[in-house]
Amino acid sequence: MRILVTNDDGIHAEGLAVLERIAAQLSDDVWVVAPETDQSGVAHSLSLSNPLRLRQISEKRYAVAGTPTDCVIMAARSIMIENRPDLVLSGVNRGQNVAEDVTYSGTIAAAMEGTLLGIPSIAVSQAYGPQGRDQIRWDCAEHHAPGIIRRLLEEGIPEGVLFNLNFPNVAPAEVKGVAVTVQGRRDQELVRLEPRTDGRGNPYFWIAFQRSRKEPANGTDLRALAEQKISITPLELDLTHEPTLTRFAQVFS
Repeated sequence: MRILVTNDDGIHAEGLAVLERIAAQLSDDVWVVAPETDQSGVAHSLSLSNPLRLRQISEKRYAVAGTPTDCVIMAARSIMIENRPDLVLSGVNRGQNVAEDVTYSGTIAAAMEGTLLGIPSIAVSQAYGPQGRDQIRWDCAEHHAPGIIRRLLEEGIPEGVLFNLNFPNVAPAEVKGVAVTVQGRRDQELVRLEPRTDGRGNPYFWIAFQRSRKEPANGTDLRALAEQKISITPLELDLTHEPTLTRFAQVFS
């Protein structure tokens, strides 16, 4: 099995090294094509106005001056064009990708692009807690991900579907199970703008987040992580809302 590993945190990210080790437990043919710099929050964007500059770091390891989507396209359409990957693994993201994160995440976007290209694709993220980004339990994802990915591949990933895996902020032995979940939804009051002033007195803003105190809904990715479970969410590329389609087809017929 030929595996393409990518991410949105950049070629030097610790989570990328973790995912390489995960991939190495699944295959001895692992390729890395990742962004040159941090591309967090770029979603499923393409570089249309700038060239894609490619830098080979070592054998089977490349950096692209572009987005995660660019990286998957570069790998499938150029670097690995003679023998395309059998699997795309994206991550391990520094922080969870659940609920509305799915629409912003470059990690998930890379898996989306792989799915669009007809390649089974899985996004992997590791949650962290109040202790911050410097104390992430990478060992949780590294310990549990290989077995889960093997099981998903054995069962078969449907066409047009990708899997979003999120690992809780606990030690591997403290994981309380695996939950197949739906995409949750947060309280939008958690998103805020933090005003600041630069050295010349000009205002600027940071988008900031605060933690929710509400209980997440049952069956969601948010609830699974809150219960110290691994969340597996199947995501579909077809965004059509079928009930509304049917209703308005009747309205306009």
